[in-house]
This record gives sequence, structure tokens and C-alpha cells, in this order.
Amino acid sequence: MEVTAELSYALNTFYFLVCGALVMWMAAGFAMLEAGLVRSKNTTEILTKNIVLFAVACTMYMLVGYEIMYPDLSNFMLDGITAENLDNGYAPSADFFFQVVFVATAMSIVSGAVAERMKLLAFLLFAVVMTGFIYPMEGNWTWGGEPVFGIEAWTLGDLGFSDFAGSGIVHMAGAAAGVAGVLVIGARKGKYTADGKVNAIPGANMPLATLGTFILWMGWFGFNGGSVLATATVSDATAVANVFMNTNAAAAGGCIAALIVAKIMFGKFDLTMALNGCLAGLVAITAEPSTPTALQATIFGALGGALVVFSIVTLDKMKFDDPVGAVSVHGVVGLLGLLLVPLTNDGSSFSGQLIGAATIFFWVFGVSYAAFKIIGFVTPVRVSEEEEYEGSDLSECGLEAYPEFTTAR
Repeated sequence: MEVTAELSYALNTFYFLVCGALVMWMAAGFAMLEAGLVRSKNTTEILTKNIVLFAVACTMYMLVGYEIMYPDLSNFMLDGITAENLDNGYAPSADFFFQVVFVATAMSIVSGAVAERMKLLAFLLFAVVMTGFIYPMEGNWTWGGEPVFGIEAWTLGDLGFSDFAGSGIVHMAGAAAGVAGVLVIGARKGKYTADGKVNAIPGANMPLATLGTFILWMGWFGFNGGSVLATATVSDATAVANVFMNTNAAAAGGCIAALIVAKIMFGKFDLTMALNGCLAGLVAITAEPSTPTALQATIFGALGGALVVFSIVTLDKMKFDDPVGAVSVHGVVGLLGLLLVPLTNDGSSFSGQLIGAATIFFWVFGVSYAAFKIIGFVTPVRVSEEEEYEGSDLSECGLEAYPEFTTAR
């Protein structure tokens, strides 16, 4: 059956919107995951961060971000984006909606990395910079197809860089900003002793963390599946189905591998490592979920799941305090995902992937570090020692997440 241009436009637009809604649901996953992995006294504050950062991302990307990232598709504040565009294959406003939830995902990663000790106002000020400028700029050089800083010889696509749904563009970018934040604000009090010992600070609610992981797993089908950008033809629909299959396989492989490695290393079946292993598998396959076989996708996910356990342990030994493992999951494994692409995608190269990864990391890290420092001159970026001891819920939000379980009044 021949599909008319109008029917194809309608189907692709509807599919785009549904996938965008699935990715938006990932914001709930990040909120639940982070709320479960922090201490109970910081729960309300981390939830506030997650819902407000989403609102900030949507607003800043509407105001300036989308125009910076795709100057040929939008004018200032999305002027003219509501018109029909059959040549595009889907409604322009659907593309904006799908893109904006990716921006929020990148910012959510930063939230986890700096959890429990960053001032809320400073975090939100950084969210303005990240979603309105830092992310759109590197997005312009990658998915936007523009030369880096206008240097034609530095056009990442021409150099062999490929990132299907954002292992580097979204996940590693968020992790790079997280690294900058952690280096500026430092570790939580009591995490490391003077003699180099690492003190475990367990999360308060493992059911919430597990629920968050399941939500993220589900939302990832929209993240990767929507990046096919179409579903109206037989070939497009088949590509979408393959992406869904490989995304699911990689998550499963990552979960199993992380659990096995954790059992070997610690002698216990560590739930937090299993959760991060699942997410690592998803990050690993995100750079190219359309070309591997199901077995290859499972192996790629397993590599990510195993790597994330070693990465979390190594960063802890380096006194790099990442309460939820965000940098390991999204940064270290994000790089792995990029480097796996040439194994199944002939249109990419290892050199191109390395150049693209370096470009993304150093741009996002450098500007983020500067932004955190500048914000520090305007308002404190870290809570005081007393506020950290009391918990950010009371000092920042004046509200406890579990008031019936506390005795201090």
C-alpha cells in the first residue's frame, strides 16, 4: 500500500509526540532514582531540582536553545515553528518537543552528580546556562551538522562521527557538566577520611530507586526509538522495531553483567550496581541501536554493565564523590557507547568517534566549570556544613519528605 505524503506526515508526527512523551516520563525516572539513592534528609530538595530543571530546560530551549542548535529550523522563541512542513516529514513543533526532553535529560544527569551538597539556587542558575547555551552549542556541531566554531575542517560528521540517539551528545555531555560541578563543590562531608578510607553513604529508599530504573528503562524506548525519526513506511517501522529490541537487550545484558561483577568483587548481589548496570547497558547502546544484532546489543550492554562497576569503585578511590554514579553511567559508559559504533556502523570511524567525544567533553566541561565558578561569585554553590548535616530539605525547601519518621522539631 502506498502511503501518501499527508498520511506519512501525520503518522510520523504522532509517533514523534508519543516518543517525546516517553522521554518526558524519564524525568520521573531520574527523580525517583535520585530520591532513592540520596539520604532521606535530602529527598525533597532533589525532587524539587528534578521538576524545576525540567521546567527551566523547556523554557530556555524555547527561548534560545533550539535556535542555537538548529538555526535553519527556528527563529527566536520558535517564531514560525507552528506552520505545516510536508517536506520535513513531520510537524516542526513535534521535532521541538522531542528535542527539548533530551535537553532536560542531560541536565538531570548533573542533578545526580552534585546531589546532597549543592545550593538549589546555584544549581538552577547553572541549568539556565546548560540548557540555553552549553548543550545547544554542542548539539549544533553534532546533530545540527555545523562545523565546530565555524572551522570547516572540524565538521564532526565529515570526520566520521556518529551518535544515533545521544550516548555522547546527551549522556556524556551531562556527565561532563557533572564532573565540573563535583570538582568545584567537592565531596560530601564524611564520605572520605583523612587516611583515604571511603565511607559508604547508602541511599534511603531502594524501592524508589528500583522504580526509577524501571521508568527509565521504559522511557528509553522513546529515547532511542524516536530517534529513527519516522515510522510511516515498512522500512521505518522495521527499523523502529529493531531499535526497541536492541535497546531492551542491552539493558538486560547490562543488568546481568553488573550483578555478576558486583558479586565477584564484593561477595554480595548489590542492587545499586544492578540498577546502574541496567542504565549503563542502555547508555552503551544509545549511540547505535539500529545496526547491531540482538546478541551484539546484549554484549554491548554487558560491557557497559561490567565497566560501570569498575568505574564507580575507581572514582570512589580517587575521592570523586558521585552519590548516584551518574558520571560512571553516563560519562564513562557514554564514551564506550561511542567507541562501539564503528563495530556495526560502516559510516563511522574510531578516529571520528574520539574526536567527537573529545569535542563534546572538553566544550561542556570547560564552559560548565567556568559557569560554576562565575555563579559562585553571585551566590554560594555549596551548602554550609551545618546545612549539610541538617539536610537540604529543611535548609533549602523548609519541607521534609518523611516528616513522620523524624523526631527533631
